[in-house]
Amino acid sequence: MSNSSSPALVYRFGNGVYINLTNRCPNLCAFCIKTKWHMDFHGNNLNLEGWEPSAGEVIAALEKELKKAPFTQVVFCGYGEPTMRLEVLLFVAQTLKGWRAQAKYPPFTIRLNTNGLGNRINHKDIVPLLARVIDEVNVSLNAPDETSWQRLVRPIHEFQDGYEDVREFIRACVQAGFQKVVASCVDKTGVDPEAVRHIAEEDGAVFYLRSFLDAQE
Repeated sequence: MSNSSSPALVYRFGNGVYINLTNRCPNLCAFCIKTKWHMDFHGNNLNLEGWEPSAGEVIAALEKELKKAPFTQVVFCGYGEPTMRLEVLLFVAQTLKGWRAQAKYPPFTIRLNTNGLGNRINHKDIVPLLARVIDEVNVSLNAPDETSWQRLVRPIHEFQDGYEDVREFIRACVQAGFQKVVASCVDKTGVDPEAVRHIAEEDGAVFYLRSFLDAQE
């Protein structure tokens, strides 16, 4: 847990330890909880206020957190798009993979939650790099077509035509052989979840319907 004056670089949720690398994102999703929840997540302050941690700072925070309680997964997911900090993401994930190989902690999976725009963000194919250090990828698909996607995820101008890039990213991850590739959709946003399921499965991913979050419980 963090307090209001100290942003959390890592935080707990369920059986996972989550890594908060950045608050930057090319999308401003209509359903995103970071504005509704004022950058808080169940008592964790995820507001980096423009600062971004180094790989060393993240690793130090992980070493402190991982020994506190059992966990089964480590997830790159904060209130921002992790692939905007690709080099840090890869370094930290490689470190985690090394710890796992050394059996420093009980077995765990390494997961990336992403908007699927990582190739566009980094101007190159990042999937092979991710495949070396990440086990599972969860991509926020959210829509069955570009028009709905634009309405829901509200990308900045540079990424307005990014829907097909998201689908291509999903397909590339499936081809790369990750342990699991999930394409998700948030419910109660006005799109037909079954239509999104069809797209996700057509691209080879496992479909997951996420609950629409409003007020914190």
